[in-house]
Amino acid sequence: MINKVIKNISPIVIKNPDKVDLYSPWDRKKIAKIECIKKSDVNKVLEVSYNFFKNKSLYIEKEDRIKILKKAGNLLTKKSNYFSKLIALEGGKPLKDSKVEVRRAISGLELCIDSLKKCHGIEIPMGLNDASMKKMAFTKKFPVGPVFAVSAFNHPLNLIIHQVGPAIAAGCPIIIKPALDTPATCYEFINLLLDAGLPNGFCQMINVNDHSVTQSFLKDERISFFSFIGSSKVGWKLKSMVSPGTGCALEHGGIASVIIDKGTNIKKILPMIIRGAFYHAGQVCVSIQKVIVHKDILDEFIIQIKASLQKVKVGDPLKTDTDVGPLIRPSELKRVDSLVKKCIKNGAELVCGGKAISKSTYECTVIKNPKQSSEINKVEIFGPVLCVYGYKNLDDAIEKANHNLFAFQSSIFTNNLDTAMESFEKLDAKSIFINEQTAFRVDWMPFGGIKHSGESVGGIDYTFSDLMYDKLIVINSEKITT
Repeated sequence: MINKVIKNISPIVIKNPDKVDLYSPWDRKKIAKIECIKKSDVNKVLEVSYNFFKNKSLYIEKEDRIKILKKAGNLLTKKSNYFSKLIALEGGKPLKDSKVEVRRAISGLELCIDSLKKCHGIEIPMGLNDASMKKMAFTKKFPVGPVFAVSAFNHPLNLIIHQVGPAIAAGCPIIIKPALDTPATCYEFINLLLDAGLPNGFCQMINVNDHSVTQSFLKDERISFFSFIGSSKVGWKLKSMVSPGTGCALEHGGIASVIIDKGTNIKKILPMIIRGAFYHAGQVCVSIQKVIVHKDILDEFIIQIKASLQKVKVGDPLKTDTDVGPLIRPSELKRVDSLVKKCIKNGAELVCGGKAISKSTYECTVIKNPKQSSEINKVEIFGPVLCVYGYKNLDDAIEKANHNLFAFQSSIFTNNLDTAMESFEKLDAKSIFINEQTAFRVDWMPFGGIKHSGESVGGIDYTFSDLMYDKLIVINSEKITT
């Protein structure tokens, strides 16, 4: 199903590229070879993007950008089953969820078109004093310039759409580096864009297995904007390397918490909690990591979630009845297992799960009352593990929910409006959900974190805005009336 060799997509010729193997996360079978660029290729790739931006004869008119994005959406719709299977095969996301990702991606392309259609400048009032008499002023939107984007493995199509789509809509040439774990989906999508009429070189895809190559792109002044989706540790380090004047958007992880107030119908909300915690084996930046339950209903919650998780099927992502697939790499499974074992050894109660099913899959795990000093409380788990705590009053719950470093999305389930509003005021996150789980997202809403969780705001419209700037024109004429 996957090309035997996943090449870089660029007009330049990559001579003697480094090659690494691509493995399926489910059974660790080799499914492709990936060609990676070297440091000696960086300047040539950059020159292609910079030339697309500076050479006005290569400018893509708005009408043509809309046509390209629209045709790409149509082609993606026709190949939706292919892309769904590809996402499941290389990324390990269950097929039922991979199909949802493709539908989101198609919708994302439509949102990119909408962003472009809504884009406009504004009139600046003049004639208000002596200095501004006989003058007219307005702004016009212009693209900021070449974009360098680094993407993550967990949504190998939709994240690419969120980075590449707005860049095309804005008229910004882009160099996209997909995760080395999931390059095939990006490869197929960029080729689809070329089939849709995007000029070769406007969007270049590069594979990189050498960190110094990535850093060379960031340090170059020809890059106008850096888009990063990945871990906090890597993101902030890379941001420190960008050249002066380069815009930046960082989307990192979080330690998402959910508070469940007394009086909440546990049976009703439990599917949302399980979905939020174990979707894609917990490998999502806003996966529920902590559930903080009122002491009056804590025992009931524990009983019900334990029973419900027995019905969740963990296994082959290509099977239609699989609910939870593998972790992306065996090393990630070992890391998660180590966190769980340390936590249990430190006094927490294992409710269910707690061990590997295979070399690639891990049981859906629930741990009760990990100590605040436990490592599992301090880091993003990024695996199928949920920590459950009890609380006496709202201040206690909020203290347990807030984290000193990460602040992305939090939620509370409650029937009390005052409790909901107090939580909105006091929970330390950039987005607060009332009676909804933390992994909820639609692609037109603002999405992002504060503190270590990121910088700037994601979401199609918001990313598009980041890639445009206002240029002001002031006209002085005796014929202008006020």
